[in-house]
Formats: sequence, C-alpha cells, structure tokens
Amino acid sequence: MEKKVIPFFLISVFIIASGCVQEHKKDTQAEAENNSEPQLSVAQQKAELLQKGFEIFDYVDPKTADTVLMQQYFIAFLKRGANRSQNEKEADSLQSLHLEHLGRMYELGYADISGPFGDDGEIRGITIYNTPNIEMADSLANLDPMVKAGRLSIEMHPWWAAKGFPLR
Repeated sequence: MEKKVIPFFLISVFIIASGCVQEHKKDTQAEAENNSEPQLSVAQQKAELLQKGFEIFDYVDPKTADTVLMQQYFIAFLKRGANRSQNEKEADSLQSLHLEHLGRMYELGYADISGPFGDDGEIRGITIYNTPNIEMADSLANLDPMVKAGRLSIEMHPWWAAKGFPLR
C-alpha cells in the first residue's frame, strides 16, 4: 500500500503545482510590488541554481505561456527507528533537540518544510531538503538527534517541484 500512496502523492503535488501557475503569477506580481528586493527572472534563477549544482528543468505552461522552473528537492521520510527504548524524559529531550535541529535546517535554508504525520504509522513525518544533491540532504537528515539516537530512521527520495510555488 505504501508504494501506491507515495507515487500518487508525488503526482498530486506536481498537478497542484502545475495548476496554480496563474495564481502564482498574481501572487509574485503583488509580492514584487510590496517587496524591496528585486525579483530574479527565470533565467537568473536558472543560472544561480545551476551554478550551485542543483538539478533543474523548465517548461512552458500551455495555458498561461509562463515558464515554470522545476527544481529537484529531496524528501526525507522520518520513519520509526529501531531504538525506541528511551524513557519519557529522554524521549522528551530528544524531541526538543529534534525540533531545534529542524529549525536550524530551516533557518540555514536547507529545509523548506517539515512536519509530522497525524497518524501513528511507520512513517512519522517528512522534511523537504533544498540541497544540490541527495548526499548532502541525507547527511543533514542524519545529523538529527532523533536519528542519531535510533528513535527515527531516514528514507530519502528525490522530488521535483515548481520553484517558488507556495503551498495553499
């Protein structure tokens, strides 16, 4: 079942990202008017990402004629680890350190979004890493104190998403 859910999830995210091009264009224009920082063109974004070693491609949306820049990200599935023997105090301490780690990854620009799942399944949560390669994403994910303690394990997958499109 898990193998069917992940591809459907990825396809759904791609469809959602593709479908919100017009909304994104309006939001970007409004943001540019309210933001003192100049917005980079698609060509400038491409050049910057390629210079940093990111995998990218672009396509022209047939409905809007906008160029959509796709970037490869990496999703870390945080799974239930083999060592869940910590007492409540140790588990609480690890949870605090885990949240600090995720916050640091976000502040440093390595993680774009993180969150737990709402069930008590094998996969406990995800983090989407914004790194040039899977080795770097995996290395950063494995620095998590919960992973180091064995309470969580990491399953890493490459994932493509439209650059700059917000969740809605």
